[in-house]
Amino acid sequence: MSTLALTNQTFRETRYWLLRYRRTWRGSIVISVVNPLLFLIAIGVGLGELVADPQALPGGTYLRFVVPGLLIAAAMQTTYVESAGPVFQSIRGRHNYQAAAATPMWPETIFYGHLVFIILRVAVTSLLFAVVAAAMGALDPLRGLLVVGCAVLVGCAFAPCVAAMAVRVRRLSTMVAILRFIVMPMYMLSGTFFPLGTVTPMLRWIAQATPLWHGVELARDAAVGTATPTGVAVHAGYLTAMTFAGLYFARRNFRRNLYV
Repeated sequence: MSTLALTNQTFRETRYWLLRYRRTWRGSIVISVVNPLLFLIAIGVGLGELVADPQALPGGTYLRFVVPGLLIAAAMQTTYVESAGPVFQSIRGRHNYQAAAATPMWPETIFYGHLVFIILRVAVTSLLFAVVAAAMGALDPLRGLLVVGCAVLVGCAFAPCVAAMAVRVRRLSTMVAILRFIVMPMYMLSGTFFPLGTVTPMLRWIAQATPLWHGVELARDAAVGTATPTGVAVHAGYLTAMTFAGLYFARRNFRRNLYV
């Protein structure tokens, strides 16, 4: 397939998802503003008052420490929600993937088009989160753009991996179980809310092996200005490798399930 044909087909699939999104975009925008506002007030301000020595944290206050982690964790959750259910329903419920595959569109471009939409959702949601955080004085506006970029990278890492699983599983309960027993523990234990130096070495090693930890560390370093070339290379390299691995398995699974 030529590059022009691939781009054209990908755009058509993305346009389909954007047209579907027209029915719910207002509500999702409101949620994207209200949710971070409530999170920052309840956790960053409320819980932050209980922190014994916030000045020892990166950023100098608990609010500035927790904001990058919350933004990255929210990006991961948004990616999972937008990738798991919609992909599963598209192949097992509504069958709109099969309908698209019955046209000249290729399985890969169906996947690429949906992936572009998911990343756009993550980018918009993360940008709104950053705007709210900056308005509360918890995030420098310019550094906030770097944090949003980190969130998009996290979305790129998670989305193809989740889509590769969702297009293959037979029951939606499988994706729900992954959310409960893998995604949510990762959310809580990957350095989002507290420094990993406060946990046991075993838990710290497990957390440092997760993609969310790499995303949180990359974003936090960008937010407080403590990034180093080695750190950026390690964290971004991990997430980039995960992205390419996810793309490989997603393309393979889409081809296997959508050729008609």
